[in-house]
Amino acid sequence: MARPSLLLLMAAASAIAAVANAASIATGDQDGTSKTRLGNSIERDLSARDQDAAKRQRALDLREQAAKAAEQRLAASVEAQQKDAATGAPGAPGAPSPAEAQFDELARIYQAMKPAKAAAVFEQLDMEVQMKVAQRMRPASTAAILASMSPKGAASLSMALARKSAAKPVAAPAAAAMAGPPGAARRPG
Repeated sequence: MARPSLLLLMAAASAIAAVANAASIATGDQDGTSKTRLGNSIERDLSARDQDAAKRQRALDLREQAAKAAEQRLAASVEAQQKDAATGAPGAPGAPSPAEAQFDELARIYQAMKPAKAAAVFEQLDMEVQMKVAQRMRPASTAAILASMSPKGAASLSMALARKSAAKPVAAPAAAAMAGPPGAARRPG
């Protein structure tokens, strides 16, 4: 048998080395060293730390969005209160008087109560106080309290509320009636 030449063995070794280098470049191991357990552990720890940092950043972003939304709601509420204060009381340029604020507070209290219990107390109040409080309550709460009141009390409050709302439009015809007797209308002559 013939022995292979040294040159042929060297060529085969260099071809195998070239194929091995190409395979390592294709798999991403460019420096020729394989990853150790320590390298894998470090990579996992870095990945976990990056994920935790991303979670914290998302939580901070959500908190910031919630704070901005709350700030916008608060600004809208303040603006609405300022509009209500400006349009609600023609004589008062800003905040309502302390007496008006008390009626607002009473309205909130009666709305929070059970209608039957609120009606029992509500009927004992002066009619003017009942009217002012009922005007500041939500219609549904007023209706529930009226339904729980005695028929006489509910009718009295309803009539008082109706007179109060009807008093403004009726004021102009009442002034015209005061100008002269009803039968003394001018005739074109």
